[in-house]
Amino acid sequence: MKVLLVVNLAWNAANFRAGLIRALIEDGHEVVVAAPWDEHADRVVALGSRFVPVAMDNGGTSVRRDAGLFMRLVRLLRRERPDVLLAYTAKPNIYGSIAARLLGVPVVNNIAGLGATFIRPSLLTRVMRLLYRVSLSRSRVVFFQNRDDRDQFVRERLANPDRSRLIPGSGIDLRHYAPVPLPAAHGPDDACHFLLVARMLFDKGVAEYVEAARRVRALRPRTRFSLLGFLDVANPAAVSREQMDAWVASGAVEYLGSSTDVRCQIATADCVVLPSYREGVPRTLLEAAAMGRPIVTTDAVGCREVVDDGHNGYLCRVRDAADLADKLLRIVDAGAAARQAMGAAGRRKVEQTFDERRVIDLYREAIAEATA
Repeated sequence: MKVLLVVNLAWNAANFRAGLIRALIEDGHEVVVAAPWDEHADRVVALGSRFVPVAMDNGGTSVRRDAGLFMRLVRLLRRERPDVLLAYTAKPNIYGSIAARLLGVPVVNNIAGLGATFIRPSLLTRVMRLLYRVSLSRSRVVFFQNRDDRDQFVRERLANPDRSRLIPGSGIDLRHYAPVPLPAAHGPDDACHFLLVARMLFDKGVAEYVEAARRVRALRPRTRFSLLGFLDVANPAAVSREQMDAWVASGAVEYLGSSTDVRCQIATADCVVLPSYREGVPRTLLEAAAMGRPIVTTDAVGCREVVDDGHNGYLCRVRDAADLADKLLRIVDAGAAARQAMGAAGRRKVEQTFDERRVIDLYREAIAEATA
């Protein structure tokens, strides 16, 4: 069969869908990936798939631009004639599904998280609900990465309950993300290095992380706090470069830029932190747990799925820098041996629940069902 993946960035396909793309090609399918071109397009092609650039205004709300995207997706589907469409992220899920419905192409959706639009309800939120209700109504399978999102979509009649399934995030390649020893095991226990890996958005809890860093460093001056991820992204909640420069200048945190392979940075950390307001299932937390790192994250939709509180990390309250600082101090004061034990527990959790092979098998079943 010909399988078409439509996603918001080539980077997304290369980093989060590589295992699935390889598996589908090994199964004998032709795989085409459509996304806005970026420097990661060559990585997508190296997986064995074909890449088709499609312009997409990911963060915009222009009706004219979205209508243009819809027409481009209609033309893409007419030209490629795929046997099934796999759609990821908001605009491909919405406009790709409507275009596929018009042309009789079966669709498998993946709702990875509801994003800023659902975090801050507005007129746009109501429009998005309507668009989801229309676009998902004929989908063969709709995957959700956590139970809260699925229950909300079913409750609000945005998705058919009989076609809604849970999937363990994007899964994690347990061989690629192998455990490595904690760096502080050979140094002072309070010389703890915390790392936040995410797009630099306020909705990821970046400001709370910086404030918590100030509080912790006032009590434990040898602690380090780093941030890794894209800055100046097209998103209304984006952290500006000027704001980041000010935080770094204050001495509270270090900004490490972005990376195509986060393993090196995770290996330098004693604990990975994500104080996000809402997620699907955060890939960065799966990567951290797979590498044997304790985690501190919020007791929020999607985040809590990765942490058993007090076992492989801690959960803190959303938008609460003081509570976040308290949980980070617990990590510092626990000592290296306890952090190592927490990291080992996190590795066992991802082995049992988030193995990428489970995700691939669920997609194989969904594609077979959609094309039967």
